[in-house]
Amino acid sequence: MNEAAPLSVAVTGAIPSSDPGDYYDLSRIRPEVLEKLRRLNELGATRFAQRARAVDDAASFPEENYRDLAEEGFLNLCIPEEFGGWGWSLGEYAMAGAEIAKHCGATALTFNMHTMSMAWSRFMFDMPNLTDEERAAFAPLRARQFRRAVAERAIYSQPISEGGQNWTSKPNQTQCRAVEGGWRINGFKKFASLAGYCDYYTIVCTEVFEGIEPRHEDTLLFVVHKDNPGLSVKGEWDPLGMRGTNSRDLILKDVFVTEDDLLMPRGIFNKTLPNWPHMMATLSPTYMGLAQGAYDFTIAYLRGQIPGQPPIDRRMYATKRVAVSKMYARLASIRALWWQAFGEAKGFPSRPEVMRMYAAQYNVMEGAQELAALAIRTCGGQSMLRSLPLERIYRDSRCGALMLPYTSEIMEDYIGVLALYDMDELDGAPGDEGGARSSLWRGDAGSLKGLR
Repeated sequence: MNEAAPLSVAVTGAIPSSDPGDYYDLSRIRPEVLEKLRRLNELGATRFAQRARAVDDAASFPEENYRDLAEEGFLNLCIPEEFGGWGWSLGEYAMAGAEIAKHCGATALTFNMHTMSMAWSRFMFDMPNLTDEERAAFAPLRARQFRRAVAERAIYSQPISEGGQNWTSKPNQTQCRAVEGGWRINGFKKFASLAGYCDYYTIVCTEVFEGIEPRHEDTLLFVVHKDNPGLSVKGEWDPLGMRGTNSRDLILKDVFVTEDDLLMPRGIFNKTLPNWPHMMATLSPTYMGLAQGAYDFTIAYLRGQIPGQPPIDRRMYATKRVAVSKMYARLASIRALWWQAFGEAKGFPSRPEVMRMYAAQYNVMEGAQELAALAIRTCGGQSMLRSLPLERIYRDSRCGALMLPYTSEIMEDYIGVLALYDMDELDGAPGDEGGARSSLWRGDAGSLKGLR
């Protein structure tokens, strides 16, 4: 463990945890960011990790963790400073998410949903392809949400999935129709994380018109308050992993919204998101943190430093030392690529930058489950006990590779296509029927317009 790690992380009852200095070049991190990362690590070890089993057992939302995050300002992480936020970059957010996930994956994954609702308004507003008129229309909408988040300590959810299809392949099945004074939304969202616990839902839907087939270019985003008439949460939540996300079904029946409820003006989402592809890789910090958590547990276990367990030193076994070296080598290479990719995150990235991001996404999602499995094999049968965190990390880590829009299979396809085809050949590159190719980055010409 890094000698610079804060002593409070190693308090009685907490499993010793790695410090950011163990895996980052600290000279490249702003001092105020490093201070907050270490504070997250401290909160994680002394609070989040202590609550994680109960959250997992009951599949209950980590409300206490969110109170801690709100109390210390972390919910404002990506909000611009002029609105009372911290103004962190996407790469700085990624480091924060990974620190949380070392101790509680469900808290980190839901924290991403809230933070990305803020980040979309923050980063898409600054995109150079917006006109002055578009930016002027955007400004009051995002200001309204930022002020809510800061003044009310409001928590936002970002439910997009609808079950049965990749939301970037076809227009959203949740639809809105114009009525007097605004729109009425009808539809549903599957795996709506924070369902029943957030204050606002960011709803992505398709505006429909008589005689016209639903189109990507008619995508609208609304912010809907939890108590809006017609909004309801249904179903049970009893999954394999990420049990604390409370990702139940969100039903919208004649939910009325006005122009003031737009997250961004018409057309902005379609115009900006395809040119900000790193924004769709923000689930990976959670799994980067889970991978680190599996490694940290293995080190503490082999050193006999697990609270409540006999202080047995298991380091003398050569097979375990070799396994740890393999874990570290894999973990270090994954993090290096991942950190570089998020350090490069910006609007209108280059082709090599996008390919590195796709590769980082793939390696994190595959590597997290590989490292968790190797950790269990290395620590032995006792590590599978539910009283220890590794069993939960193992289940949580299994979930990452199948999370849309950037599943492992989709990343394999995208990397291969970008490596083998020129940009003007992408639309004609062979692909699976009904596949998710429409979320593939297409360079400066990227747009959701006209996608199938």
